[in-house]
Amino acid sequence: MATTPTGTDRWKVLDFGPPPSDLAEPDQPVLVEYVAGERVARITLNRPHADNAITTEMGTRLTEILETIAVRPTIRVAVITGAGDRAFSVGSDLRQRKDMTKEDWLRQRQDFDRTLYTLRQLRKPIFAAVNGVAYGGGSEIAQSTDFIIASENATFGQPESMIGLAAGGGSPALLPRLLPPGKALQMLMTGDPISAQEAYRLGMVNDVYPQGELMDAAQRIAEKIASNSPTAVQAVKRAVRMGEGQPIEQAIAIMMEAHWRSAVHPDRIEGIGAFNEDREPTFQDPDY
Repeated sequence: MATTPTGTDRWKVLDFGPPPSDLAEPDQPVLVEYVAGERVARITLNRPHADNAITTEMGTRLTEILETIAVRPTIRVAVITGAGDRAFSVGSDLRQRKDMTKEDWLRQRQDFDRTLYTLRQLRKPIFAAVNGVAYGGGSEIAQSTDFIIASENATFGQPESMIGLAAGGGSPALLPRLLPPGKALQMLMTGDPISAQEAYRLGMVNDVYPQGELMDAAQRIAEKIASNSPTAVQAVKRAVRMGEGQPIEQAIAIMMEAHWRSAVHPDRIEGIGAFNEDREPTFQDPDY
């Protein structure tokens, strides 16, 4: 039987390896900070020593944070990023998965499914500020948000097929909506990543910033969203999401339902009044 020599160039394209096993874990694998009068939630994946690889504990904590954001009326927008200057997240922690039983794997998969479902179903706006490598589940977290901005050193990849897996965090459904379908398939089949600049050119990323300016830009965008009517912002998000892929008249009907609800809401009176009086509007926090 032929043997494969130890060592290979196969993984060099990914620019990361298994996380070290001898470093202490942070107290919290995900951090959250409430800023701008607690209207903006800034979520940070917090395992920089492991390129913010996602453990079971990190997924559980992220779910808890997203569920809190969903029900706290003062929070109007959320931003998700990664700790450190190298990675947003390289996806699931393969060192943790190395010795998992089949049952352990399936349980973790269910936990991660809940996390990503909670993220996709969030009524409030949430966007990703991708500050470096975003691979596998890390890229899928970014894809599951409303939009993506990135630093100049960011890269996006789905290397699951390289380790014998079909991607399972949403990218087969989400990536062809963000990129030309053929490019999405190429990424899923080869595992080769794309740069922030190519992701911007293809429409996956809205804007690219120098790394040191990314979070300032994210804060500006978040504060602008938070300054608008949260009821209107959530309504238009729902109209876009629910209308996606529908026949045009069905999508318009979904839009009009959101429009008429906003037309009879007090925020409409406040917004038009503020415009005519040349002042900042004071919009209500949403009931939910």
